[in-house]
Amino acid sequence: MPRVTEDPADVEELASRAAAGDRQALEDLLAAVQPRVRRICGRMLLFPQDAEEAAQDALLLVATKIGQFDGRSRFTTWLHAVASNSARMTYRTLKRRAGERLTDELPVSADPRTTSVIAGSRLDLLEALEVVGADRPELVEPLVLRDVQQLDYNEIARLLDIPLGTVKSRIHQARHAVRPLLAVTD
Repeated sequence: MPRVTEDPADVEELASRAAAGDRQALEDLLAAVQPRVRRICGRMLLFPQDAEEAAQDALLLVATKIGQFDGRSRFTTWLHAVASNSARMTYRTLKRRAGERLTDELPVSADPRTTSVIAGSRLDLLEALEVVGADRPELVEPLVLRDVQQLDYNEIARLLDIPLGTVKSRIHQARHAVRPLLAVTD
């Protein structure tokens, strides 16, 4: 019977074995982290079906890229980055699809997954991150890891392999860049 647990020590041990090529450990690892990946994606995407799509993409990435996990950071820290990036990519895909459906006519109704006024603050944040990321992509990931995924500064520094001061500086700059994009106007 596969061992499915979210215990951090067990997850780290499964990740280490899976990275070394143990297929059963990989299966157990994916089963153990699936609920966590769904929660991470659900924090960023408003609709459950979109979060589920992002979670499945993230789990597929974990399965195919586990050999690249080198253990410099905790597996769960790496997992947060993979899941956050997957949610952002799902949002980009949804936004692109919505844009492709637009014609010369005005849409009959707005797609709530891509219309910030309807969808709420999470999509406002994703849209703001897209704008900031176009000019300063190095600012986006530290901000998401800190403010959305709630990782501590040291974990982010280890995960991104950059100095702690750089992490703090990038998060400060990102917050400064995102703030006016999230400002409510009447």
